Formats: sequence, C-alpha cells, structure tokens
Amino acid sequence: MDFEQTMMELLISAGEARSHAMSAIQFARKKQWQQADEALAASLEASKGAHHIQTQLIGADEGCGKVPVTLILVHAQDHLMNAMLCRDLAEEIVLLRKELLGGERLTEA
Repeated sequence: MDFEQTMMELLISAGEARSHAMSAIQFARKKQWQQADEALAASLEASKGAHHIQTQLIGADEGCGKVPVTLILVHAQDHLMNAMLCRDLAEEIVLLRKELLGGERLTEA
C-alpha cells in the first residue's frame, strides 16, 4: 500500500463528500430539490469511497500499529469525520427546507 497515495485519496474523497453536502444545502436554499437530492447522493457515494479507504487502513494496521500515525493521517481522518458530519447535517437541513419552503409534509424517518 502506497501510504501517501492512500492518504491523498482519503483526503480527496472526504473533501468531495463535504463539497457535495454543502452544494445540497445551497440547492435547497433555491428550492432546487432534485439537485439537492442528487448532491446528497453524490456526497454519500464519496463518503462511502472514503470509508472504504479508511477500512483498508484499519485492516492493514491489524490493531498492531503497523500504519504510522502521521500528521497527514490525522488530517485525513479529521477531514473524513467532518465530511460525514457535514453530510448528516446537510441531509437534515435539506429535509427541513423541503418541509418549510416546499410546502411538503414529511413523515418521520
């Protein structure tokens, strides 16, 4: 496993997930519901890609400290966690805007 390449892929995937989540909020502000939903779906896919990379790293480490904990690894993990939180919040914000601005009555999830 090329550690630097893997970290860059993790950072890129996490950044993409966050970017799509923020786009979903912006689309919802404009009542562009289909685009908001598509952006949330793209965010989820990017998050899945990042999570897959994270799972590979955990597997490679085997709980034995085989993967070096570097600043770039910590930075990548931070990006991933922020992206996941951003996506979760964006989903709620889009749903709330749909209910308030779209005139829709949403059921409990």
